[in-house]
Amino acid sequence: MKILLIEDDKGISSFIIKGLKQEGYVVDHCYDGVDGLHQAQVAHYDLAIIDIMLPGIDGFTVIERLRQKGVKIPFLILSARNSVDDRVKGLHKGGDDYLVKPFAFAELLARMQALLRRSQQFEEIHQLQVADLILDLNKRKVFRAGQEIDLAPRELQLLEYLMRNAGKVVSKTMIMESVWDYNFDPQTNVVEAQICRLREKIERGFTNKLIHTLRGFGYILEIKNET
Repeated sequence: MKILLIEDDKGISSFIIKGLKQEGYVVDHCYDGVDGLHQAQVAHYDLAIIDIMLPGIDGFTVIERLRQKGVKIPFLILSARNSVDDRVKGLHKGGDDYLVKPFAFAELLARMQALLRRSQQFEEIHQLQVADLILDLNKRKVFRAGQEIDLAPRELQLLEYLMRNAGKVVSKTMIMESVWDYNFDPQTNVVEAQICRLREKIERGFTNKLIHTLRGFGYILEIKNET
């Protein structure tokens, strides 16, 4: 899942980004409201974490303008302001939850997960399945033929991306931008290496292979019966 963080405090930003990446999230970060407003409109995110006191445009205005433009993802507001009026204002502007600074990362994560579960994008999708391979989105667990497969966070992100695009060819560039969140370097073999490790874990011991390479194009996850 991809998160947008709009926060100008470097210490808080570093704290949040480090924690979210350890949990397997991809994070884009903007330091001011102008950049954050632009970024939220040009890229897809599953959730945005927005501070109120921002340079350029304050967080309330960012949220209000994004809602006016039809952006429907959940917004988690961060603020040192703890008054009832501020919390009510944030929710009226279009925020979905309000977390007061300072906060524990565990609470931030729990509130994020609750918002993601309630969001329209995920409310009807609890698992992804291709053939006998199942990814439980709530528990973040993977099973094949009923057997649980232990995946590292990045492997889980990669598998989720492939399963959400099952039957479609995805290029290395698309994978890098969606899973690693940086522009594709044609000299790196990080995608090939991660695909190789993922294949080893989900295909070992099974006749039917799921991840296929299309040379010159990319990869596709689909079931092809061996004959």
